[in-house]
Amino acid sequence: MPVHNPGRRLMHNVPLRFVQKKVQGLGHRSINANLSLTSMIDFLVVTVVFLLITFSASGETPVQKGVNLPKAENTLDMIDAPLVAVAGSQILVDGAPAGNTRAIEDSKRLQRVDELYNMLKGKRETWKQARPGKEFPGVVVLQIDQKVPAVVVKSVFQTSAFAGYPNVSFMVNTIPKTEH
Repeated sequence: MPVHNPGRRLMHNVPLRFVQKKVQGLGHRSINANLSLTSMIDFLVVTVVFLLITFSASGETPVQKGVNLPKAENTLDMIDAPLVAVAGSQILVDGAPAGNTRAIEDSKRLQRVDELYNMLKGKRETWKQARPGKEFPGVVVLQIDQKVPAVVVKSVFQTSAFAGYPNVSFMVNTIPKTEH
C-alpha cells in the first residue's frame, strides 16, 4: 500500500459537485432557514384570544361618554345605519361633530340643525352612489341621553327626517321582559 500525504480523504471521490465543495471547505450557508415556531404560535394564540374577547355578534356600539341611555323592554338588535349621538350640547354623526344644541335650548322651540342636515344628506348621497339601483333604507339611529330636553330630541328627529332618514330608531339599554 502506498503512503499518502496527510489530509482529508473522506468523500473526495464522490462525483457530485456540491459534495466536493463541502469537502474542500468551499460550502456556503444553506438556503433553507430554520424557523422557530414557538414565537409564531404564541403570536397567533394572543391574536385569536384578543379577537374572541372583542368580538360582538349583536353589533353593539360603544356609548358616548356622559350619555345615559333610557331603558326599554321591547328592543331589536343594532342595525347598520348612521349613528347620531347627542352628548351634552354636542351632536355627533358616527363620532364626527355635526352641530350644537345650545341654540335650540336657548330658544326652546324646534329648529333644523343645519350641520346635522348637511352631514346626513351627504351620507345618503354617498350610499346611493355606492349602491346604484337599490332603494335607500332611510334608517338612522339616535343615541340620546335621557336628560336631553324634549325640544332637542324633536329637533334632531325632524332634522334627520328632513335629510332623508324617515325611519328613526332610538338606542336604549335593554331590560328583561316581564311576564304580564
